[in-house]
Amino acid sequence: MLIKALILASLAYLVGSIPTGYLLFKIKAKKDIRSLGSGSTGATNILRTSGLLLALIVLALDIAKGALPAVLIKRSISSPSLGLLCSFLATLGHCFPIFIGFRGGKGVATSLGVFAVYSWPSVLVAAFIFLVTVAATRFVSLGSLVSSLSMVPLIYFFFHDLKFLLVTILFIFLIWIKHRENLKRLWRGEENKLGKRLKK
Repeated sequence: MLIKALILASLAYLVGSIPTGYLLFKIKAKKDIRSLGSGSTGATNILRTSGLLLALIVLALDIAKGALPAVLIKRSISSPSLGLLCSFLATLGHCFPIFIGFRGGKGVATSLGVFAVYSWPSVLVAAFIFLVTVAATRFVSLGSLVSSLSMVPLIYFFFHDLKFLLVTILFIFLIWIKHRENLKRLWRGEENKLGKRLKK
C-alpha cells in the first residue's frame, strides 16, 4: 500500500506540475506570464493579461490536473484520507512545478478538481460562496480565500472523517500561503478587482 501510494503521489505531482497557464501564454504572447500581473500562472492572472477565452481554457486544464490524478488515486487506494493526501501532491505540483523552477499558480483550481472527485457537494457549496463573495466585492482572491476556508465546515458536514478533514486543512493552508501577497494588498486596499485588465 505504501509503495503504491508513493507512486501515485509522485504521478499526481508530475501531472500537477504541467505548467498549462505558462505554456499557453508563452505560445500566445511569447512572454513569461510570471513576469506580469500577480506573477501567477493561474487563470485569474491569465484573465487580466490575455482575456477571457484563454483564462477559461487554463481554468479547465488546471481543474483537470487535480481531477484526473484524484480519480485514479480514489480507485486505487481504499482509504479516503490517504487518497486525498496523495491527491494533494497535484495541487503542490501546480503551486511548485518542477518543470519551470517551482514557480506556478496558487492552487485553487487544481484543489477544486481534487475535491470535485472526493466531495462534490462541498465543492458546489464552496463554489457558490466564491461566486457570492466575488460578486459582492469583485476580489477574486478574497473569494478564493473565503471559499477555501468554508471547506472546513463543509467537509465536516458532508464527510464526517477527522483524518480527511486534517488533509483538507493542508490544502487550505497551501492556498492561503500562496495568497499571502494578495492578503497584504487586500489589507492595504491595493488589490486589483475583477475586470481590471493589466497592461502586458
